[in-house]
This record gives sequence, structure tokens and C-alpha cells, in this order.
Amino acid sequence: MRQIYFLLMSNMQDADAVVAEVEEKIGFFERHLNELPDMLLALGVRVVMAMVVFAIGTRVIAFLRKIVKKALAKSSASKEAEQFLDSAIKALLYVILIFMILQLFGVQAASIATVIGSVGVTVALAIQGSLTNCIGGILILTLKPFKVGDYIVEDTYKNEGVVREITIFYTKLFTYDNKMILVPNGTLANCSLTNVTDATERRVDLTVGISYDSDIRQARSVVERLAAQHPLVLKDRDVSVYVDSLGDSSVVLGIRFWAKKENIWKARCEMLENIKYAFDEEGIRIPFNQLDVHLM
Repeated sequence: MRQIYFLLMSNMQDADAVVAEVEEKIGFFERHLNELPDMLLALGVRVVMAMVVFAIGTRVIAFLRKIVKKALAKSSASKEAEQFLDSAIKALLYVILIFMILQLFGVQAASIATVIGSVGVTVALAIQGSLTNCIGGILILTLKPFKVGDYIVEDTYKNEGVVREITIFYTKLFTYDNKMILVPNGTLANCSLTNVTDATERRVDLTVGISYDSDIRQARSVVERLAAQHPLVLKDRDVSVYVDSLGDSSVVLGIRFWAKKENIWKARCEMLENIKYAFDEEGIRIPFNQLDVHLM
């Protein structure tokens, strides 16, 4: 009987412990359920404050960028420096704005710095490309291999176009058919490129074929006269007309003259057209490929 009594008492104590544990858990959930409205209200207030801070911050950033642009314009800074500094200031101000918003949610700047420091290697590897592009942009602004408005050809990936903007990470190129190409600054700083429009004057090379029956001296005289009369051909530069090669069905004449960089395409097209009309008037034949079939 005594053993049964102790067994019942032990079971009752275990049951009391279970009941106490269950009551404790119920009380824990009740406390949190009671605190939930206050927590949601506090979270909602912080979200609204974050939205207000973001809205005000974006306007302040736009205002500060406008002030900096005006200051740079008055300081006679180059267009490339204005664009690069504007993009750099924009990135820096948005980082500061994000830190301010995170602090509204209880995240301290010291904690963020500690986390970044603890994973510094990972962060450095993650932003390695961005840092390379940023340094590349600084090198472009310092060495000035090209400027806004130049037409460049990047030799590695064969991207080409007119430089419209040099930002902190990328350079924007626009092709002749108005397509935009974003080229990383690191690529432009570490590869060879051709600046097509850096010089104010450029040489135009043409080739025109005449038949073997035509007079080479007459053709040369006609081309030299056309070059002397054309308003876009520079008169203080030499005009060369020479035999470039002897082809299968024509004598190929090489023609070289100089024009301003903004006039090279117009001068090229007009000279070719004028040569065709003048050769027709002078009886100088321009041969074309033909096939003679002999029937036996």
C-alpha cells in the first residue's frame, strides 16, 4: 500500500509540473498576444517614418546634386568631371540615406560597421568589379583618352559609339542608329581603344577602278580637279591620286584627301558621286564584273 501511495503521489507531482509548464506557456503566448497590437503599431509608425525620410531624403539629394552641378559649371570643370562627380555624390548620399532609414528600425551604424568588418573579405570580393570600374573612371578623367562627344572604338569587344556620359561605374556610348551601349570603365581603362574624332582633321581614302582602255593620266587629272573644287576638301593638305593596284578587270586608283572630322562622311559620299558623273562625261569607263560565254 505504501508503494502504491508513493507512486500516486509521484504521478500527481508530475501532473502538477506538466500543468504548471502548460500554464506558463499559455501565459507567455497571452503576454505576446497582448503586446502584438503595440508592436504592430510601433512597426507601422517606423515604416511611415522611413517612407517620409526616404521621400524627403531623395528631394534633398536632388537639391544638393543641383547645387554641386551649378558650382562645377561655374568652376569651368570639364563635362566628364561633372558627370563623374555627380554620380559619385549620388551614390554616397543614397548610402547615407539607407543608413538613416536602418537606424529608424533599431539598427545602429556601429552594428552595421561591425558586420561589414567581419565579412570584409566577402564584401571586397563582391564589389571588386565595381571598385575596378570606379578606379577606371578616375583614370579616364585623369588621363583623358577621350571626352564627351568623341567617337571611340573599344578594341576588346568592338563596342563603338559617341561618348554621351561618363559615370562612376560605366561610360555611355550611343551608336549612329541611337542605340545605347554601357561599357564598364574598367574595360575602357585596361584595353586599347581608338579615338576616331580626337583630331580635328582626318584623311579620307577612296579607291575607284577604271578600265584598262581608259587613260590613267586623264582620270588622275579629273579627280584632282574635283578635289580642288569641292568645298569640304581641305586645300592646305595634299591630294594624292595614284595607281593602287592592277586588278583582274580594272586599274584601281587610290585617292587620298583631307577633311574636317565633322565633314568626312559627307565629303566621301559627294566625291564618289562627283567622280562617277565626271568619268561618264569624260568617257572614262568604270568596269564591272561580266562573264563572256563562247558557244562552239
